[in-house]
Amino acid sequence: MTILCDNFGRKIEYLRLSVTDRCDFRCFYCIPKGYNDFVQPESWLTLDQIVCVVRIFSELGISKVRLTGGEPLVRKDLPEMIERFHALPEIEDLSLSTNASQLAKYAAVLKENGVGRINVSLDSLNPETFKQITQGDLQAVIDGLMEAKRIGLSPIKINMVVMKGLNDHEISDMVNFCLEHDFTLRFIETMPIGEGGVNATDYYVSLDDVRAELESKHDLEPTIMRGAGPATYLRVKGTNLRIGFITPMSQHFCETCNRVRLTVEGTLFLCLGQQTNVELRPLLQQGISDEELKDVLRKAIQLKPKQHDFQEEKGGIARVMSLTGG
Repeated sequence: MTILCDNFGRKIEYLRLSVTDRCDFRCFYCIPKGYNDFVQPESWLTLDQIVCVVRIFSELGISKVRLTGGEPLVRKDLPEMIERFHALPEIEDLSLSTNASQLAKYAAVLKENGVGRINVSLDSLNPETFKQITQGDLQAVIDGLMEAKRIGLSPIKINMVVMKGLNDHEISDMVNFCLEHDFTLRFIETMPIGEGGVNATDYYVSLDDVRAELESKHDLEPTIMRGAGPATYLRVKGTNLRIGFITPMSQHFCETCNRVRLTVEGTLFLCLGQQTNVELRPLLQQGISDEELKDVLRKAIQLKPKQHDFQEEKGGIARVMSLTGG
């Protein structure tokens, strides 16, 4: 099997694919208030173009694909897309990140087409706080989670962005919720990404502080969990609850980064915290051959930076998070 490696010896095996920059929520740290400059559908990669890129990537060694957005479940041809991905023999792990607002409707379709693991963004269990963060309906998310649990999607990971003065007092509530429903819980630090969006320093909480709070209340032990992401995990002793920590700011994980990101309009980003990218859509429109595309992708991987510049970039990365796909 082909192995993709960058100039720093990192094996690249994970593609995060944003199938749309549109979302039915408006999380203020993701989409700036009043933002309407979404990519028009005529500028999206077509279904065939997306499948082509994923197929070529899989032949080069990408074995893990995560579908992201925006909110991927708002893309109408998503069921056909994941069915075609599932048919690619080299893809061993097909997963999805979602806000779960439409998960009750699509959970069964996802499972039938090979999606097992899902990550659900859930920053608050308080309806008013949830609406303040997302402008969305918390009950729709809970309904989606319960349906996903009922039909056996597993593991279900809850992603909570911890924000000072907003939801940091809900850590224990979220732990108890995940204990009750056998969900995995992952805490995430705010990042300085987002043109016109949240100022991360206003809400930033180091996950070292969150971990210290948890250790004061629970007996924790190191553990591991299947997946392709950067989280480090602890388990609450005597339970199945695993708690992950994603720390792009306080303890970056660049030296083990194994992923690249493709936007819905065909921009391949080599790093979430850098502007380095390669435009694939014009090449696909020109009818690039499979071998030529493989060569482009091999060369693109060599452009992957050693690390992000979140701390160095003044004002953060000027890019709307929903377009990049997280």
